[in-house]
Amino acid sequence: MATSAKLESRQVYKTFSRRRHRDVLALSPMANALLNVLLIFFCILTLIPIYVIVIASVTSEASLAANGYRLWPQEFSGMAYRFLFSQGSIVITAYMNTIISTVVGTIMSVIMVGLYAYPLSRENFKFGTFFTFFAFFTMLFSGGLVSYYMVARQILQLQNTLWALFLPSAFSPFWVIVMRTFYKLNVPNEVIEAARIDGAGEWRTFIQIVLPLSTPGLATVALFSAIGIWNNFFNALLLVDDAQYYSLQFTIYTTLNNIRFLLENADKMQGLVNLSELPSQTFRMAMAVVTVGPIILAYPFFQRFFIKGLTIGAIKG
Repeated sequence: MATSAKLESRQVYKTFSRRRHRDVLALSPMANALLNVLLIFFCILTLIPIYVIVIASVTSEASLAANGYRLWPQEFSGMAYRFLFSQGSIVITAYMNTIISTVVGTIMSVIMVGLYAYPLSRENFKFGTFFTFFAFFTMLFSGGLVSYYMVARQILQLQNTLWALFLPSAFSPFWVIVMRTFYKLNVPNEVIEAARIDGAGEWRTFIQIVLPLSTPGLATVALFSAIGIWNNFFNALLLVDDAQYYSLQFTIYTTLNNIRFLLENADKMQGLVNLSELPSQTFRMAMAVVTVGPIILAYPFFQRFFIKGLTIGAIKG
């Protein structure tokens, strides 16, 4: 009797121990299947508008006007893309300008933010409070549009250069604060002190120890910087007058305005321009595909760093 009681007590203890040590976040098979179905459903809802945009971009303008947006076009047409690239080197040059400015601007942003934030995360940096406040103050207050325009054009001489497309957007005080927090949470002082004891200098410690531990945060900075520079057309509007330095967004913006002008003045241009062949809605769809496509293709390469870098760096200031 005593032996069986002991065995029962041990069995109860083991069962209780397994339940206690079971992951509290574990889901039942039914809940897991339901959540997967919901996620698939929402993914489909997210992809349907993108699919409709792509299909509308390869539909003829007349068919789109007559039948509206459909899941499959009744009449295929590449007129929107031919019109988009009909200006030849203008759009192609704008595409190259945007790619170059995005790549160079993203690299500069990662380097400057990483180098600026690292000393602020070190407790032995005596000017850390001042430079942190300096970055935070510029995030809250700016000099205004007039001073921005005068500094960029008259002092830095950025007008009509590729520098104008990315240099004003290559540094963000917000990401400095985020990376400072990321360094503090993910790079222990003990590791840095051990490297110093082994004879490593500041640059060697930063390059060989700090940077490998900070890849998620720097990848997050790179992703947001690339998106911001790729979508920016305000710098081209203010600082660029020569068409050979236009960005892709500004080139498409001006082309869309020209189409709108022709359509609004159609009665005055009879015989001069065949307005029936000018794409309007389909051109907008083709413009969305051309501008969004590279960012969508680049996102999967940053996805594995994105969530970790964003959440860990924003836990506390």
